[in-house]
Amino acid sequence: MAKKNKKRDPRSTSVARLTAAQGLYEMEITGASLDRILLDFLASRWKDRNVDQEEVEDGGTIAEPDKKKFGEIVRGVHENKKQIDEILSGALSEGHNLQKLDVLLRSMLRAATYEMFYLPKVPARVVINEYVDLAHAFYAENEPSLVNGVLDRIAKVVRQQELES
Repeated sequence: MAKKNKKRDPRSTSVARLTAAQGLYEMEITGASLDRILLDFLASRWKDRNVDQEEVEDGGTIAEPDKKKFGEIVRGVHENKKQIDEILSGALSEGHNLQKLDVLLRSMLRAATYEMFYLPKVPARVVINEYVDLAHAFYAENEPSLVNGVLDRIAKVVRQQELES
């Protein structure tokens, strides 16, 4: 029997970023291990759910997360957290302390910083736009601007050549 060729939903990468931020949040709040988060999100939360067809309030559907991307971000942040936090602390404007930021916001910034540094094939503007959009989904005040500013400062250092071309 031939395997059904399922077309990849382009939203799955965005959903992977969302679920990665949620996984990192959960690790920090509950102290869950990397393995527990990976197993829970990859095996349990999406198992046997036909999320591509699941209806949402606005009449659209929820895409299934790109599991490879999800794992790559969560694992990468976990393994490089100290360096990522140093980078973020340096990129925050005066008056902001990384450890005093909301846990979800901190998780988003860590995931975005990981992508900016360790996944150079993903364009910097894509990383910035995706995480600013993610911040808009959860925050209504200045947080999306904070995410934009921090990621823009990081990109100007790490991806300067890319941004100039």
